[in-house]
Amino acid sequence: MQSEAFRDIAHVGSVELFTSVPEETRDFFVDLMAMKEVHREGDSIYLHSWDDYERYTVKVTGADRAGVGRTFLRAASSQALRRRVEAVERAGFGAGWSESEFGLGPVYLFTDPDGHQMGLYYETERYVATPEHRPSLKNQASAFPGRGANVRRLDHVNYLAADVPAASGFMSGVLGARPTEQIVTDDGEIAAIWYSVCNKSYDLVYTSDWRGARGRLHHVAFATDTREDILRAADVFLEAGIHIETGPHKHAIQQTFFLYVWEPGGNRIELCNAGARLILAPDWEVITWTQAERAKGQAWGLKTIDSFHTHGTPVIE
Repeated sequence: MQSEAFRDIAHVGSVELFTSVPEETRDFFVDLMAMKEVHREGDSIYLHSWDDYERYTVKVTGADRAGVGRTFLRAASSQALRRRVEAVERAGFGAGWSESEFGLGPVYLFTDPDGHQMGLYYETERYVATPEHRPSLKNQASAFPGRGANVRRLDHVNYLAADVPAASGFMSGVLGARPTEQIVTDDGEIAAIWYSVCNKSYDLVYTSDWRGARGRLHHVAFATDTREDILRAADVFLEAGIHIETGPHKHAIQQTFFLYVWEPGGNRIELCNAGARLILAPDWEVITWTQAERAKGQAWGLKTIDSFHTHGTPVIE
């Protein structure tokens, strides 16, 4: 049964990625993923995917190593924001308010139990297309780019965690997200768990970090309109010399059609298409996958590549 706090968070708004080669990472998103640069500030470059109603989708920040920075979560209302902030403060993970985030109103900063940085907000600036990017259809944010992967929006973030049960308890008990699927080991431990904050099948994921480290990233995913977009993107990445890690193929868990690549800074990026799969049942029962079931590989038999279990950012030598 879903928490009473479910839907206090409307959606995942944007995500910050750290990279030691910010201009190359910027070019990856702009030239190959079809995003648009909308702002620069300090060491950060702000990029917008073509149908994102907010000012930006990805914040690329120069750093000495790759990884995930802050994930921004938009509350459903000012009252919902207040409720979730109070819950985070009671849990002891709050870091206070910031009023300096580009494109956003007041943001409440906090971390999850694993140390991943997050921010809650409600007030936001809407993206306004420039004349050359004004759409013909007034119900989309910007003109369809017609290049590269044509990613429409941010889809989900998959974190690595040293203690998945602790992170999971925070996600459901404090933020009000609901679990939809999970992997449970033969010892009864939760090895990975998928959370939804809306009717999408998942938005935030925790996967056990095989190195036992805290605060690392497994991947960030962006949604395409069709599977064919992903197939074309594979050719685009091939010609550009981008490392294709695995796919295109279909996941068994969540049934997502996927392609995984590494952007120039080393962060794993997924292009995904989940089709029409939504979670509509208010009393959804969590789907549990066993080790034996996972060992069978993906939906159509592709075995999971070894690096999928050994690569995360920041890289631990």
